[in-house]
Amino acid sequence: MNGNAECEETFLPILRKYWGYEEFRGIQQDIIKSIAEGNDTLGLMPTGGGKSITFQVPALAQDGVCIVVTPLIALMKDQVYNLRRRGIMAAAIYSGMSRHEIVSTLENCIFGHTKLLYISPERLSSDIFLTKLRHINVSFITVDEAHCISQWGYDFRPSYLRIAEIRRLKPAAPILALTATATPQVVDDIQEKLEFREKNVFSMSFKRQNLAYVVRETIDKDAEMEHILSAVQGSAIVYVRSRKKTKEIAEKLELSGITATFYHAGLTHTAKDVRQQRWHDDETRVMVATNAFGMGIDKPDVRIVLHYDCPDSIEAYFQEAGRAGRDGKKAYAVLLYNHSDTRKLIRRIDDTFPDKEYIRKVYEKLAAYYQIGVGSALGHTFSFEIDNFCRNFRLFPVQANSALTILERAGYIGYETEPDGRARLMFLLSRNELNRLDSLSPTEDLVVTTLLRHYGGLFVDYAYIDESLVANQAGLTQDQVYNILKGLSKKNILHFIPQQKVPTITYLQEREETERVVISEEVYERRKEQYTQRINAMIGYATNNTTCRSKQLLNYFGDTDADNCHQCDVCLDNNSSGLSEDNLAAATQRIMDILSDGKRHPLEEFRNIQLPREFVKEALIYIVNEEMVEEENGQIWKRNP
Repeated sequence: MNGNAECEETFLPILRKYWGYEEFRGIQQDIIKSIAEGNDTLGLMPTGGGKSITFQVPALAQDGVCIVVTPLIALMKDQVYNLRRRGIMAAAIYSGMSRHEIVSTLENCIFGHTKLLYISPERLSSDIFLTKLRHINVSFITVDEAHCISQWGYDFRPSYLRIAEIRRLKPAAPILALTATATPQVVDDIQEKLEFREKNVFSMSFKRQNLAYVVRETIDKDAEMEHILSAVQGSAIVYVRSRKKTKEIAEKLELSGITATFYHAGLTHTAKDVRQQRWHDDETRVMVATNAFGMGIDKPDVRIVLHYDCPDSIEAYFQEAGRAGRDGKKAYAVLLYNHSDTRKLIRRIDDTFPDKEYIRKVYEKLAAYYQIGVGSALGHTFSFEIDNFCRNFRLFPVQANSALTILERAGYIGYETEPDGRARLMFLLSRNELNRLDSLSPTEDLVVTTLLRHYGGLFVDYAYIDESLVANQAGLTQDQVYNILKGLSKKNILHFIPQQKVPTITYLQEREETERVVISEEVYERRKEQYTQRINAMIGYATNNTTCRSKQLLNYFGDTDADNCHQCDVCLDNNSSGLSEDNLAAATQRIMDILSDGKRHPLEEFRNIQLPREFVKEALIYIVNEEMVEEENGQIWKRNP
């Protein structure tokens, strides 16, 4: 059976049954055929390209379980929820689940009750997973955000390197790697790190015809932001670099009459969910956020993504900007920029890569902080408060944090900056004993009832709980819930382990003499060189006012044949065709006169207009971009007022 026939008979019926789409889009079908034939496959698909379809459809068509590795816990939860709603057996394993929940999930995979298993990369090396994996029939392994495995990518995560080890346990299972952003160098590195049997890449065009890229040079970013948000209606995201600034800017927008909220990694799970839902439902127009927000969000009608602060790579900017206009309608990606941003970006290089002597100094101070002697502390984990550490030794937190990160890459320490230390508890009484208990106060009884309503397995194992959710459902404050749980713990009714979000330091080697600490070229010089190139590329994009913005971005990702977009600020300012405003207006008027009959007209018809072809071409681009007309399948017609 040839590939097209197989698609018609096997994959299209699945797509239509579970998703309701009549046909595949772009390169989805090519990727699906490749992985179904057992080929290691890399798919490059920009944000909104429909990546999930490329592994979810073949997973349903094959025997066994598709293992999906992704770092995005919010995304995996969302996808599992949506798959189950469609009647598809899906599950997830991530930090925060109890051992009982993990074992139960994996055993369901062994017994064939699951088709897709989502797992975070940190969980791949756990003893439970490795033991159970040997008994799971794996159809193929999907690696989402695959650029994270490349040390030359912008978001390298060491935990991704474990994927190749998993592959050796299941050598018959092919790999499907997916990413939205990768330079040619990273494309090669992904295939090497995942041990592809043969190079095999499918790439969608990164061009976004409906997305206009704009750089606004301004001293007063607040005023410019408010002006842009007032001029462009619809849902918006404003990206900033610091948690503190998310709240400040959201409050400024509220004062100016624009509904806004803020989002960052330090919020509680409930606060994140509530704010994202209100924004998703258009109850709040603007989400002001750090880069913790966005990956996996399912909101196609974002009309503008505005960067108040400049990202430190084209990859990060392109991915975040690409969250605008996923519905295919006109949208804007705006970067606010001035000369101080250039200085800040250059300063980030030294902040991210302090000199080696400084790194060794931080290593020495760390040992002094914990009173650790040379040759000891292997395997020991310590809670770590960086502000306290820096105060003690008069260090700047930004550079100290970078030094600790480099020491982690060099293999000396494990540095966990955002541990998942959510509160957890388990009942010490049986359900029958709890039911017979008559000494609970009304508020204690309310909290116990709320816990049992929202969490399962509390009598057999510890479960992670969200105190703010319990408080919200019980109509109490979070402090009240905390104190009640502490009281119930003292009474030996349950065992409550409070929330703990303090970062940790783990010594992966015995403490070394400072002068013997080795920071290798691969860990330091080569990474610094790559980071410097990414910073310079970002500065180049922001300050290049002669080359089409879209063309700059596409060239960076290897598309050297890209055309001008005719809608970014550079194209509009430079009017690259040389067309005067009078000539553009004349051509536009001639076209609109033809369209005044309200009928659909093929684009070929306008070649007969007695004006230079370039005038007509630019006018057509102009009226489509300005949404004066509708365009579909090579035809245009006048938009209804």
